[in-house]
Formats: sequence, structure tokens, C-alpha cells
Amino acid sequence: MTSYCVIFITVPVDKGEEIGEFIVREKLGACVNIIDVENSIYWWKGNIEKDKEKLLIVKTSVKNIEKFIKRVKEIHPYTVPEIIALPIIGGNEDYLKWIDESLENEKGGGKDG
Repeated sequence: MTSYCVIFITVPVDKGEEIGEFIVREKLGACVNIIDVENSIYWWKGNIEKDKEKLLIVKTSVKNIEKFIKRVKEIHPYTVPEIIALPIIGGNEDYLKWIDESLENEKGGGKDG
């Protein structure tokens, strides 16, 4: 079984940093990349909607997924937030070890050590 995953979360433009910092501070994820999304197009309540959003890309442990989803839904402003997890099937072992260390320690060691 895969031990690590990447989680995608779309958020309003003005909430990207706030939610990203929450995820790292609460040790739900080791790292959050915040990407500008020029256009999101989606169905909502029978209509096609268009918005600018931020996409959070989170690296975390599979064992955190249930807690992760629960905690993020508590603070996320959307009624039905996109929170989807994809398995990491391989990667730099040092980086994967850093994910574990960052999620377990009082203070993350940083990517450099």
C-alpha cells in the first residue's frame, strides 16, 4: 500500500494562504503549493459556473486522509469543497522521509534537513 499522497483542494483566491498555513501548522500536510487557477468551469445547482480560484497541492501521509478531510471541511468556505487524494507511487526517498518527519515532529526539519 502507498504511504504517501498528494491532495488537491480548490479554494477562493483570498483563502489560499490561510488554508495552506492551517494545513501545515496543524501538521495535516508537510508542504502546500499554492497555484493560481485562471479559470475553473464547473456545474453548480444546475448552472455552469466560472471562477478564479487557487489550487492547493498538499503532500501528506495516507494515514492522515480522514482527519485531513474532516479538519479542512471545518474551515473551508465552500459547501462542497474539492478535496481529492492521489497516491504517490514513488519518489525521492529523502523527500518522502521528510514528509514523515514534518508531520510527526513539533517543528518540521525543513527540506534541507
